[in-house]
Amino acid sequence: MLKNLEVCIDNIESLHYAQQGGATRIELCSSLALGGLTPNVGLMKLAARHSRIPVYAMIRPRQGDFFFSDDDKEIMLADIHAAKQAGLAGVVVGVLNADSSIDNDLLREQCQATSGMGITFHRAIDQCLDPMTALDIIMQHGCERVLTSGLQANAEAGIPMLKTMVDYCGPRLSIMAGAGVTAQNVARIVQETGVTEVHLSGKSTRASHMTGFSRTAYMGSADVDDFAIPVTDPAKIAAVLEALR
Repeated sequence: MLKNLEVCIDNIESLHYAQQGGATRIELCSSLALGGLTPNVGLMKLAARHSRIPVYAMIRPRQGDFFFSDDDKEIMLADIHAAKQAGLAGVVVGVLNADSSIDNDLLREQCQATSGMGITFHRAIDQCLDPMTALDIIMQHGCERVLTSGLQANAEAGIPMLKTMVDYCGPRLSIMAGAGVTAQNVARIVQETGVTEVHLSGKSTRASHMTGFSRTAYMGSADVDDFAIPVTDPAKIAAVLEALR
């Protein structure tokens, strides 16, 4: 039975759409195209003000791997403090050592810094070579859940490992399936793994509201359309819930 449908967003417009679609929790990010980075403080504060459901802030200071420098670590602790000050319900963290094991010391420090906020350990676990040991460490630190695709490119491909994780952790830790979850596969993922939480973006784009602009200059890569705004599609969120009924 599904208990939570988490939607990851990277703008305030999508917060309204996610709630409209039936999300029960928000993962608040910037740069979803990069897998999700830490949102700015302004977005944290506005999300806390407008959300009717719990909001968890991604704590990830840069794109790339999850082996962080001392400077990165200092930034992450400051961002956890900012999320707490903004009034968010929790944070989403994931920290590894060079050998792809969990950075036990840093995770402990981050969990202590939350001071009672909720904690999700994100898909960094999908880069771990020994996921069961990783789960043991995550549970020792009192995290609520792990977001994972079952160590595969998407959650559907990771069904066998997701089930193994659910069976291994039992009620001690929630396994939340994420990556490629859609209305077409969510029922199979939930039924075959026993997960009670799923995570998706429900992403789409809308056209810019601008009526006059030049297409000769680009703000970044020429492959990215600056006038197609990424947003959550509430219909995609609602369709996932309908598929589970």
